[in-house]
Amino acid sequence: MKKFFLFSIGQKYLMGVTGLGLAFFVLAHMLGNLLIFAGDKAYNLYMHQMVNMKASVIVQTGLLTAFLLHIILALILGVKNYFSRSEKYARQASGWKATAWYQKTLIAQGAVILVFVILHLITFKFGAHYEVVYEGKTVRNLFQLVIEVFQKPVMVIWYLIALLILFVHLFHGLSSSFQSLGLSHPRFDSWIKKLSLGYAVFVTVGYISLPIYVFFFV
Repeated sequence: MKKFFLFSIGQKYLMGVTGLGLAFFVLAHMLGNLLIFAGDKAYNLYMHQMVNMKASVIVQTGLLTAFLLHIILALILGVKNYFSRSEKYARQASGWKATAWYQKTLIAQGAVILVFVILHLITFKFGAHYEVVYEGKTVRNLFQLVIEVFQKPVMVIWYLIALLILFVHLFHGLSSSFQSLGLSHPRFDSWIKKLSLGYAVFVTVGYISLPIYVFFFV
């Protein structure tokens, strides 16, 4: 098993597993964020419950591990693909041209998403701490922080750009994950791409709706 993950096929398999796991988290997190439309109480109590649930540390550790592993594998496979293409150039110049632009820029997309995640954590998880009391329970007022952040045009523009890049990464990454796990088939490839596109659109629109709503309607 250990040797399996030392080869590209094993690394791609693990890349697919971590990719699907992170894609599921992105969806779950987006759905939780939509509670902001239900008002401050629903949003704050939900976030308080997520942070303070017993499995919180385990979940966060798992997410961090999957995220770091995904990045490391992406770099390893990226380097391998680079040298593999270099060998192909000498024999056939059409290999690079046949590659879609979103495949060529996967590492750059990942770099932007990494910066986005770091800034997101700094802004919200470790940002200003406000408190509010609901029925005798004191919880963090993340609703107020979200309102403050997304009433700044610069933050809204940055989030829109980052989320559009996330859309591209999700669309290609999800379909690639199915392929890496051996779940794709020529008969179903078109449906997998449509599913990946629909998933990416749904998640991205959900995320984008939050800063747009706060900036224009709150």
